[in-house]
Amino acid sequence: MQDVDKEISDVTVLQELPAAHRIQDNAEAIEAAHLIAQYFRQEAALRDRERRLPNAEIARFSASGLGGITVPKAYGGAGVSWATLAEVVRIISVADPALGQIPQNHFGILNVLEQAGTLRQKAYFYGAVLRGVRLGNAGPERTSKNVLDVRTRISKSDNSDGSDYLLNGTRFYSTGALFAHWIPTKALDEAGRSVFVFVERHSAGLSVIDDWSGFGQRTTASGTVIFDNVRVPQQHIISLDKINDSANNTGPVSQLIQAAIDAGIARSALEDTVVFLQENTRAWVDSGASCAAEDPLTIRVIGALFVQLHAAEALLERAADTLDRAVLPISFEQMAQASIDVAEAKVLTTEIALKASEKLFELAGSQATLAKYNLDRHWRNARVHTLHDPVRWKYFSVGNFYLNQISPPRHAWS
Repeated sequence: MQDVDKEISDVTVLQELPAAHRIQDNAEAIEAAHLIAQYFRQEAALRDRERRLPNAEIARFSASGLGGITVPKAYGGAGVSWATLAEVVRIISVADPALGQIPQNHFGILNVLEQAGTLRQKAYFYGAVLRGVRLGNAGPERTSKNVLDVRTRISKSDNSDGSDYLLNGTRFYSTGALFAHWIPTKALDEAGRSVFVFVERHSAGLSVIDDWSGFGQRTTASGTVIFDNVRVPQQHIISLDKINDSANNTGPVSQLIQAAIDAGIARSALEDTVVFLQENTRAWVDSGASCAAEDPLTIRVIGALFVQLHAAEALLERAADTLDRAVLPISFEQMAQASIDVAEAKVLTTEIALKASEKLFELAGSQATLAKYNLDRHWRNARVHTLHDPVRWKYFSVGNFYLNQISPPRHAWS
């Protein structure tokens, strides 16, 4: 695939692009996240109960300019820190973790673009994102032997000039694709090399199917994407040779975003537990307390949960700081340390998300299980999202690193 640096055609991804604010710095990004989270929180439980897809909310996210905060300053973006991105995702996930998860691949793809794209590809796609364009993702394949086994293929078309390619494959776990303007995906070319292919949402032969039926993160629409002889110009294809062969931060950044979502789920569950205990739960008869909030055993458990939540949030912040200190280009040693620090954060954010959402019912009592409160969404969201990659392998990676000085694997799940 030669000459990928030629001028990228001005493909119109929508008849009308959303009007997006241009965020300038870290502080403005955090402020914007807090403001939009207030709006996202209002009907989060209702959206989950009815599986109401958040089209209006996603449009508002785009208009806020938050989708462009990681675009480098050289291309007109805010170029925020990884610490800021993690905090933005965490804040939004407290309000609604589905809305925290939907743009996760958007940010991951922008990071891949920075390290693997040509100057013209960066200018084109960064410019589109700053105008409000959203990047979805065609995720892993369910029929392959593991997440790294790619069956999707891209091959030269039969055009006489040989300038176009045909993309074929079926992907699943395609979070954000249903709401996206572009749907990038990984594929193998005819030589077996890994590439990243940007596909315009309404391309002929592209189907996005809303068949996500997970019992948690219900409104992420993380379903199926089918590429059936989708024609792709070569300038929309990015070689991943550089990322595959060199030290990079794409894996730890991807995992940092995952951990931030889980941290948001944990805090949301714990905050709802506190409110329910204060307003609804009766004290246990043997406690001698006049209300649940004065029950000494309940107080003890709440204290332990907050300690664990704060520890998870601290490790999340530490991991983001490690990534911020590892300015590109980085060494393999820096890549390994970043992966380990993020893995430690991922362990604690996973465990507190599950524990806080389960302890909610133990402490709040049977009334908390009533359908009108829909508090089980916290556990459902935690249980589903934390399955993204198994924490048992995070423990293994951390132990192997410190005991045997063996670096973790280099991929997006590490």
